[in-house]
Amino acid sequence: MRVFVKVAETASFAQAARQLHMSAPAVTRAVASLEEATGARLFVRSTRSVKLTPSGSRYADDCRRILGDIDEAEASAGGSHATASGILTITAPVLFGQIYVIPIMTEFLSLHPAVTGRALFFDRMVNLVEEGIDVAVRIGHLQDSDQQAVRVGSVRRVVCGAPGYFERHGEPTTPADLARHVTIVNTGSSAPLEWHFAPGHAPVKLHPRMYCNTVGASIEAAVTGWGLSRTLSYQVAEHLAAGRLKTVIEEYEEEPLPIHVVHVEGRHVSAKTRAFVDFVAQKIKALGL
Repeated sequence: MRVFVKVAETASFAQAARQLHMSAPAVTRAVASLEEATGARLFVRSTRSVKLTPSGSRYADDCRRILGDIDEAEASAGGSHATASGILTITAPVLFGQIYVIPIMTEFLSLHPAVTGRALFFDRMVNLVEEGIDVAVRIGHLQDSDQQAVRVGSVRRVVCGAPGYFERHGEPTTPADLARHVTIVNTGSSAPLEWHFAPGHAPVKLHPRMYCNTVGASIEAAVTGWGLSRTLSYQVAEHLAAGRLKTVIEEYEEEPLPIHVVHVEGRHVSAKTRAFVDFVAQKIKALGL
């Protein structure tokens, strides 16, 4: 695996051989044995270049992670303190990841040059073990699991619109008033939707005028003054601070949703994961969300 990764990094069998102090035929045999063992072609070779195949690229990522784990295990067995190194894979909701996690991640990587970051942002729940993810930032109530979670803040679900919209249509004062307003929803579904509010208040069935498959698109539509959108408070914080959007019916909001930093629990959590969990938790808490 170390030979294969070196060939992938240098894009050259000869260069890998020189750096590893091996003969070129020995490097070629090592890669050939991996291809035979995996049953996959790992490189596309020509007289001028060596490139990873799609299968080879995925396998290279796995090898780097495995080799990092081996290095940490050897350091631990030798009694030395394992340092953060290897591939660190992080996941978070799309906008939260773009706004908050990326700046935190780049700062962490600057402090730990032996770590390579991999950011996967989805607006869906992902399985950390199945998708090879080290740390997740999750918004919402967690289900019981074998994962370790650190609560770092909370966010509200808010209804908002542009000042120009409210000048033309007035402000809703109760959830029931939303039925007479233009609404924008974050979904590709064409079925009527319901917005839920604090206990004791009936859900509001909507007949949206616009459906957006991304949160960002629905927010931009609201900023234009065309209608009302419902988002998480952090997603519109910049627009609220700048006066481009305004929240309404705050007294009817649901309980805030918690934000957690999550990783798979175990006795042998890697140094990179331990270091990042502590770092990202401290940084997000400092945001005061």
